[in-house]
Amino acid sequence: MAGPSFKFGQHVLQASCVFFKSRLSIGFVNRKPVVPGHVLVSPLRVVERFGELSSEEVADLFMATQTISGVVEKHFQGTSLTIAIQDGPEAGQTVKHVHVHILPRRSGDFPQNDDVYEALAKHDKEMGEDPRWRTEEEMAEEASVLAKYFNCQIDGEPPSLGLQFR
Repeated sequence: MAGPSFKFGQHVLQASCVFFKSRLSIGFVNRKPVVPGHVLVSPLRVVERFGELSSEEVADLFMATQTISGVVEKHFQGTSLTIAIQDGPEAGQTVKHVHVHILPRRSGDFPQNDDVYEALAKHDKEMGEDPRWRTEEEMAEEASVLAKYFNCQIDGEPPSLGLQFR
């Protein structure tokens, strides 16, 4: 794929999957969403654990999470949100890069409300033949739709809002 890419822990993330970019963070679509609209927000700098972020990165990450979560909830017609960080392997973190999960929620989307956490813990463990793994093209299509809410251009240069969180 043409265009820039971003490091996401041990993975390379194509810019076409990114729909939001601030000075220190990016928002991008999930390869295997637990629910429709399950997206991720991550610092641009590859940092494995939350405690390793600078205070500026933490502020930017959470301002980006707040901004993105409102759009995702509305766009995917959620009535609530699950916002989660899995910080370390025993917490279920599989990508060695801090990231925030944003999941738009609706009444009855899981048999028991807290089942979302089990689904989140298992959602990206094995690729295999699981049909929920999305292609780069499917991810790019969703990112393009979400980018419009943030006036992001995905072609060529990474999306940028010019936001400066302090």
